[in-house]
Amino acid sequence: MKAASAIMIIGSALLLSLFIYPLWTVELEAPQYPAGLGMYIHLDGLEGFTEYDLQNIDGLNHYIGMQKLPKPVDMWEFRTFPLVVGIMAGLGILIGFLGLFKVVSYKWFLGWLILMSVLGILGMYDFNAWLVDYGTNLNPKAIIKVTDKAGNPFSYKPPLLGSRDILNFTAISYPAMGGILLTVGMFLTFIAYLVGLKTSKK
Repeated sequence: MKAASAIMIIGSALLLSLFIYPLWTVELEAPQYPAGLGMYIHLDGLEGFTEYDLQNIDGLNHYIGMQKLPKPVDMWEFRTFPLVVGIMAGLGILIGFLGLFKVVSYKWFLGWLILMSVLGILGMYDFNAWLVDYGTNLNPKAIIKVTDKAGNPFSYKPPLLGSRDILNFTAISYPAMGGILLTVGMFLTFIAYLVGLKTSKK
């Protein structure tokens, strides 16, 4: 049980990396921007690849009627997600230490993982809903109006994961270092559960 608990502590602690590294990356590639444009999505706000990337993205979006990129005060998620991640990391570490002293069983590791998975799915759903609103809720007075073959307004929604061609841009979305470490941490907590299960059978 000691090995399982130690793995649980390490896996849960990796969530704290989200306070250091960004969770997600959205990159824009186009001929007129050889170096590309992009932004990192942190728990508490957005950060451009360079000092002027967010400003340049907002400038481009203005012409097609897209909203400005949100500031931390504009979205409740930027205030709530750090709190949720901090609580879940602390809870996971606590469960791991309680496992060391055999106060709780390995089943608590699985319970934590299920709860964290549900919260992660809800977070991704919320993120995708924001992308939909961001890419489709356009200003009707925009300078440039583009419609599809059916005459409906064109959707500029970036992909949740992967790449998509949007006019002369290619939008690419993928996990950043924080998102990768979060995934590794959750995988480790599953390993902790399996190790605990194997130990209990012995």
